[in-house]
Amino acid sequence: MKYLIVGLGNIGPEYADNRHNIGFMVLDELAKQENAKFSMLKLAYYTEVSFKGRMLHLIKPTTYMNLSGKAVSYWMKELKIPIENVLIIVDDLAIPFGAIKLKPKGSPAGHNGLKSIEGLLGSNEYSRIKFGISDHFPKGRQADYVLSGFDQDELSDLPTLIERSIAIIKSFVTVGAELTMTNFNNLKLPK
Repeated sequence: MKYLIVGLGNIGPEYADNRHNIGFMVLDELAKQENAKFSMLKLAYYTEVSFKGRMLHLIKPTTYMNLSGKAVSYWMKELKIPIENVLIIVDDLAIPFGAIKLKPKGSPAGHNGLKSIEGLLGSNEYSRIKFGISDHFPKGRQADYVLSGFDQDELSDLPTLIERSIAIIKSFVTVGAELTMTNFNNLKLPK
């Protein structure tokens, strides 16, 4: 069983730890735990890890967020991975920080990375992990907010939430979307 696990973000040191790059952060931590190294390949940083008999092909698109679909489309074709085995990790303004939700499909909800993926795949029938980043920004300042770093109080919870995101990836590839949503979608941050 092969899976394409896509962490969305922007390349370059100026974007490294901002909210929009949480997909990159999750895959970086998963790769680190598995002693896997990313290589720069066509349209993405790429590595692979195996988990319980499944091969997880991890990509971090190098196309910048708004063209993420180019990398997803290319690697799906290259690796012959069906859309039901694709999982995208993405930041979400509509979800409070501390909440992470798996969705088996859905609209891009204004997220340019997801718009690009849906546009190039011609479908929204792919699963996504929506990592809540809250929406604490003044009207019209959304871009500044998503491209800024996490607040000091959020940073202390980030390792726990990244760990939970990795657990969701592992659950998704072993037991599927439905059971994973039941087990993880309503978890709160431990106090």
